[in-house]
Amino acid sequence: MDKKSAENRIAHLRDAINKYRYEYHVEDKTSISEGALDSLKKELFDLEQEHPDLITPDSPTQRVAGKPLDEFRKIKHATKMISLNDAFSEQDVSDWFSRLSSYLATTHPNLSTDYSLLSTSFYCDLKMDGLAVELIYENGIFVEGSTRGDGEIGEDITTNLRTIEAIPLKLEVPSTSHQVPKKLIVRGESFLTKKEFARINKEQLAKGEKEFANPRNVAAGSLRQLDPAITASRKLDFYGYYILNSEEEYKTHADRYKALKSFGFQTNPEGIVANSLEEVFAFHKKIAKAREKLPFEIDGIVVTVNDAEIFEKTGVIGKAPRGAIAYKFPAEEATTVVEDIVVQVGRTGAITPVAHLRPVRVAGVTIRHATLHNADEIARLGLKIGDTVIVNRAGDVIPKIAKVLPELRTGQEKTFHMPAKCPQDGTELVQDGVLIKCPNPACGARHREQLYHFVSRGAFNLEGMGPKIIDRFMDEGLIDDAGDIFDLKEDDIKALPRFGEKSAENIITEIAGKKTIELPKFIYSLGILHVGEETALALGRAISNFQFLISKPEDLLKVFQKFSLDDLQTIPDIGPKVSQSIYDWFRDERNIALLKKLDSLGIRISSYSPLATRNSPLSGQSFVLTGTLSSMDRETAKAKIRALGGDISESVSKKTSYVVAGTEAGSKLDKAIALGVKVLDEQEFLNILEK
Repeated sequence: MDKKSAENRIAHLRDAINKYRYEYHVEDKTSISEGALDSLKKELFDLEQEHPDLITPDSPTQRVAGKPLDEFRKIKHATKMISLNDAFSEQDVSDWFSRLSSYLATTHPNLSTDYSLLSTSFYCDLKMDGLAVELIYENGIFVEGSTRGDGEIGEDITTNLRTIEAIPLKLEVPSTSHQVPKKLIVRGESFLTKKEFARINKEQLAKGEKEFANPRNVAAGSLRQLDPAITASRKLDFYGYYILNSEEEYKTHADRYKALKSFGFQTNPEGIVANSLEEVFAFHKKIAKAREKLPFEIDGIVVTVNDAEIFEKTGVIGKAPRGAIAYKFPAEEATTVVEDIVVQVGRTGAITPVAHLRPVRVAGVTIRHATLHNADEIARLGLKIGDTVIVNRAGDVIPKIAKVLPELRTGQEKTFHMPAKCPQDGTELVQDGVLIKCPNPACGARHREQLYHFVSRGAFNLEGMGPKIIDRFMDEGLIDDAGDIFDLKEDDIKALPRFGEKSAENIITEIAGKKTIELPKFIYSLGILHVGEETALALGRAISNFQFLISKPEDLLKVFQKFSLDDLQTIPDIGPKVSQSIYDWFRDERNIALLKKLDSLGIRISSYSPLATRNSPLSGQSFVLTGTLSSMDRETAKAKIRALGGDISESVSKKTSYVVAGTEAGSKLDKAIALGVKVLDEQEFLNILEK
């Protein structure tokens, strides 16, 4: 993105984020999910990192939260109560660590020459989904508590905090190694357990009132109650995560946790010291798996440089410390941009619009497409090409555009119009209820049949890509033509129902291993009318005999565009009807585009040298196979015949030399007998091959 475009996008992002954050923190209402808001914030942060000269003091990346509510007395924090920057992948965490290392090397080279201290110790804790609060103790007695507010000034909620039993009103007397300080500042998270949240919502329903959306909102709302009795009835909990004690220095973050426990505070029992980023990543995966079984809601882990000196020396950038980061779990919702809308033709001829998205991670999967169902759905959403949208996975599976964010429009967005003609065959489309259809009954089915053929055994032989899988991929907008198969991504497949990580991996591996194909098989895969396996072999032999060098699809295109109809008819077994079909296929714009697309996706054609010569044992003899052979499958039998110079035909005629009849031979056997063609049983066939 160029600087002008980035500047424009940054301006729109800041306005939108400020609006949503104000609604949440000041007005206690939610317009978009936290995941969607995080996604907007991440995009803004990344753009500002690319263009640091565009960072301004009032950017949402440079401040903590909204202003305090008017109903509560204001309290100024002794030190700024900062927030954290977010990471959503291992790469994000690695990038954070690299920036931290570079900063340390530049500003404090004497701390560590090889950063071994940094790289061997991180404190990992759970990122609780609650409300951050600050507690102040004087001479061991709880005297004051407040919300984070804007980081500088919070709200006085002391009375409400006193109702939380997990918060000690008087500090415990620790061991002789620690003394109760004259003043102690503790920061932590007030939250609601899942069990308590369920109880409260049950009471809400019993009273005929609306259920609460999530535990975090209840926790925040409870601490902001003007009546402490309401707060007390909600049975909030509390975990401490940071301690400020002017009378004692702590060497590590882990030491702070020990001190908190010694003074009588709960800390999260899941916290660990990780000795490398690999251990951090392992902890994140472990907690992600156990997330649903935890008694409280979390949205990730917090990774903090364990060494206290390094943590302090690295300081704060914007609203967040350099020495810590929130490594969040994959968002259930995220924001992205609709780059295009294309239509797919279904099996019944139904025309389905599909949004092509700027790739975005949702629930651990990269989403690139989202089905829009029909024109009415586009109208309901008010969607335009170029819009910023919220994407989720319906049922944690199917990608779906949940909402358009019109406040992020730039004026460059385009209105989408359903096509008047079928994109496959050019037929005028018709309205059928809410659906728009191609009335040609063979259209959608024919297109699918072509794709079934493309992946079949005689063509690219893509195992695990049968008709049902092709149908799924087409219906979900993942593929439209044969080229799209080779552009599939593992995350595209994992996002579909009933597709696990292993099955997605297997399909991608299979596709990657089949990008090189023999010339006759490639010709056959194209599904040219009247061009079966044997005709494809004849064309392959002719091209080889003409000494054309074919290594990629565009080479083949150039060769066939040189052939006139007369040239094609000089090839053995290529008559007027077949030659016309071949001639037309390689001059159709859609087919030309497909060959160029396959070329760009890395499809390569292996050299082809016909094995047989005129002196081969079966040269000039043609075979038709029918029924089942016990000693080999049909493809092996065909290969053996060709290797000895014989030809294969799919139909019986007077020119057929032999019909090989296995068990359960069909009508071809009857026709051979009627025409007087020599019939071979399996043993006779094997005898011929062995001569």
